[in-house]
Amino acid sequence: MKKARVATMWLDACSGCHMSFLDIDEALLDVAPKIDLVYGPLVDAQEFPDDVDVCIIEGAIGNQDDVERVKRARERSRILVALGDCATTGNVPSMRNPIPVKTILERVYIEGAEGQKVIPTQGVPALMRHARPLHELVKIDLHVPGCPPPAPAILYVVSELLAGRIPDLKSKVRFG
Repeated sequence: MKKARVATMWLDACSGCHMSFLDIDEALLDVAPKIDLVYGPLVDAQEFPDDVDVCIIEGAIGNQDDVERVKRARERSRILVALGDCATTGNVPSMRNPIPVKTILERVYIEGAEGQKVIPTQGVPALMRHARPLHELVKIDLHVPGCPPPAPAILYVVSELLAGRIPDLKSKVRFG
């Protein structure tokens, strides 16, 4: 049996959705033989690969690097899943949206700094004016709400996708 090529991505978020994914515990032993995890924060791959069957993305789009990563994931993935409220609505990362980026950076790097008071520019992706949910940039095939989605719901989603079905989430998840 051919293994599904699965990627995960962590954008502007707390990583709670990835932690919830790991909370499927022993069921990981059932899922593992069916997938080839080709990209993600727990994988050493530096470049997003071609021919991904399922890409699961946590977090909002918050900077220019996120824009490029999400576009690349969409181009190279058959199914793109927005995992969690940050990916589906912008949630907590979008709480910064009413505040100008300059004000945020000054608060963090100038007012809040103990040592060197300078806003970094080298090697740091530029923040976008607003944090945005994934569907505002690319087509999303499945939205999985929750903050984070419960582990049983994530297991259900992964199991259904691996079986070639789009999961019906009406009774499995909710926002918040």
